[in-house]
Amino acid sequence: MARFLALSGLLSLALSDSTTFDPLIYVDPLIGASNGGNVFPGASLPYGMAKAVADTNSGSNQGGFTLDGANVTGFSVMHDSGTGGSPSLGNFPLFPYTSCPGGDVNQCVFPKKSRAQFGAFGNDSVSAKPGAFGISLNSGIRADMTTTQHTALFKFTFPANGADGQLAQPLILQDLSDLADSRQDNATISVDGESGRITGNARFLPSFGSGNFVLYFCTDFAGADVLDNGIFANSRASTAVKDLKISRSINGYPLPGGAFVRFKSADDPILVRVATSFISVAQACSHAEVEIPDFDYDAVVAAATDAWRKKLSPIIVATEGVNQSLVTNFYSGIYRTMINPQNYTGENPLWSSSEPYFDSFYCLWDSFRSQIPFLTILDPSAVAQMIRSLIDTYVHQGWLPDCHMSLCKGYTQGGSNADNVLADAFVKGIKEGIDWDTGYEAVVKDAEVEPYDWSNEGRGGLDSWKALGYVPVQDFDYKGFGTMTRSISRTLEYSYNDFCISQMAERLGHTADVEKYTTSSGNWQNLYKADEPSAFWNGTDTGFVGFFEPRFLNKTWAYQNPLNCSNLDNFSVCSLQNTGRETFESSIWEYGFFVPHDQATLMTLYGGPSAFVRRLDYLHDQNITYIGNEPAFLTVFQYHYAGRPALSAKRAHFYIPAFFAPTPDGLPGNDDSGAMGSFLAFAMMGLFPNPGQDVYLVTPPFFESVNVTHPLTGKTASIRNVNFDPSYQNIYIQSATLDGADYRKNWVDHSFFTEGKELVLTLGRNESSWGTRVQDLPPSLGKYAGFNGTYSARAMRARAATKYSGDFSGGTLGSYKIGL
Repeated sequence: MARFLALSGLLSLALSDSTTFDPLIYVDPLIGASNGGNVFPGASLPYGMAKAVADTNSGSNQGGFTLDGANVTGFSVMHDSGTGGSPSLGNFPLFPYTSCPGGDVNQCVFPKKSRAQFGAFGNDSVSAKPGAFGISLNSGIRADMTTTQHTALFKFTFPANGADGQLAQPLILQDLSDLADSRQDNATISVDGESGRITGNARFLPSFGSGNFVLYFCTDFAGADVLDNGIFANSRASTAVKDLKISRSINGYPLPGGAFVRFKSADDPILVRVATSFISVAQACSHAEVEIPDFDYDAVVAAATDAWRKKLSPIIVATEGVNQSLVTNFYSGIYRTMINPQNYTGENPLWSSSEPYFDSFYCLWDSFRSQIPFLTILDPSAVAQMIRSLIDTYVHQGWLPDCHMSLCKGYTQGGSNADNVLADAFVKGIKEGIDWDTGYEAVVKDAEVEPYDWSNEGRGGLDSWKALGYVPVQDFDYKGFGTMTRSISRTLEYSYNDFCISQMAERLGHTADVEKYTTSSGNWQNLYKADEPSAFWNGTDTGFVGFFEPRFLNKTWAYQNPLNCSNLDNFSVCSLQNTGRETFESSIWEYGFFVPHDQATLMTLYGGPSAFVRRLDYLHDQNITYIGNEPAFLTVFQYHYAGRPALSAKRAHFYIPAFFAPTPDGLPGNDDSGAMGSFLAFAMMGLFPNPGQDVYLVTPPFFESVNVTHPLTGKTASIRNVNFDPSYQNIYIQSATLDGADYRKNWVDHSFFTEGKELVLTLGRNESSWGTRVQDLPPSLGKYAGFNGTYSARAMRARAATKYSGDFSGGTLGSYKIGL
């Protein structure tokens, strides 16, 4: 608590002037470090490969460190953030001792499980900021750490005396484990008898994918003279042996093994430089020597801090009168969007290429919805590199990934959602170095060719998809393999994937493909069962009729309770298991709204705008949805499509304070590589994307003003609230102007950011008529009906008529000239 009070004191000093505003004082990396947020809270650069933090033995240590009472087991330099499933990376951890009892190295405890007893710490001893992390163990040892792109620098400060009262002779070990204890056979480690340099490698398993990977490391020491060094195997050590090759062992748990260096004194902090590489030990050592040549800890921290400040500075909000915890929530959410994916350029041993290489996509099913769209605004150059990496993966591996980590193919959760990621960047004018013709070739292959292993890439069930217009339950699929589940969610996702392809086809001039993929994007309707009721398990009727349901190959209906896999369901299996349901991580109730491209037709099926709103209300009011999982995100704002944008604002103002707080337990679920952070940031800045489309749904920001300077065009987009009320009674838009002209649409497009427009929102306490007319609604493939007259909102097609052209050179945007 003391740490948060101190932070609040610092926050009060911040100003909203662009010359003095420092977003980093509002960033708390420890948000989500407990209660299943699974964030990485340690030191990193934006998209950095090196990620240094203390690792704990928590059951929720996917990001390495937790604040849940678990003990530290080591300090490692490779991590991912916010993932579920098995812990990720955490390779080659260090662990320090002030001395070994009696000066006998065999009296120090080497195995990871055993040494955890010496890793207790107090939460108040933890410090975290962008680019640096520190912690004090109860043993009296202080560990501080920072990073460059591939290298971590640890600073260990020791007490003058060991536990036995003798003068300290610190020992620092490094072992061949990872967080998940996934090491395979024949890991090696060596220590140089004179310098103490430790090098080695080991083979590990990815946390959510297929295959394995080899990682190399190089570790150097400074700050104290070396006394001796050696290796350890299991619980015994030797200063006479300097090299070790170790098996995985025969009982399923990797045999402990590693190396250590002991020092003559602890008069000064001991600095430990650790670099990793997927290529070789030599490359790891080169990273270390080039990136941190002189072990200057303060200089590395300063450089890392500056890198983060530069990335976050384009967004400036007015903080006056606002509860500072909301500002911390906002900027901390933005910060988490830039931890994963990671820039592994130059570290890909799988193929030779001059293209960028990004990894740690966990997974595009999660990040296409808000994380990567947020980076499209804040860091379009990084998004361009990610897109180039995805396309290059297609070129060399044959498919766009849906999930990818540690050089390994990850599991596909639903559709081919790289299609959505590419389309989102494409329609928003991201160009820098991207071969969009090859990108289009890649998304078309997703739609047309079934891979043998569609559990890892592409789409399964394509024969049935093309013949029947849906993925059948218990499909007959002999061309490839994957878990034969998720027939509803895959059908809905494939439909949206095809719509995204149609948008790219329109702009690239592939006329025949436009109609083809627009038509197949309507396949979602083939699973709609108009007379299907929904009841709770005790038989109580929800009162709603008409839901998606699974169908067999012979076109007859199967059945899944629409509430299975909802927030109310504690017994169904809803992930990638063979016994999983026909929806993935979400219910038929929630997937019933996943038609992002044709809300008008969906609304008509549900009985019109009023019925659509009642159904959305029921989804949220009955706790059927769970804001801690990504399919819930868009449902918060889908009231816009029914002409009720005020209700979207009302929902956002419920979920943000109720489920998101600037505390270690403040996230409602796994952060999923910044998915939760980006949902929070978008909702608070008042523009939420319909990802894969050039649409941002407008709600009032949580601040009096938000200014976003586009990194490429240099233009500053502004959103300003008139009658802003920091108690948030005035959350309903009464009227709006865009660049001084009256504006009634409840959405804007991406040119708002690239051209630096100004949106002024006049607020009040009651819902108004703003944004409610049929001509105010966002685009949809079908026709809006049930309003005052009907309105064909096929504006997507009309707005796509101009092919992409130009570039961002000279600070001007030469992409789509789309007016509002």
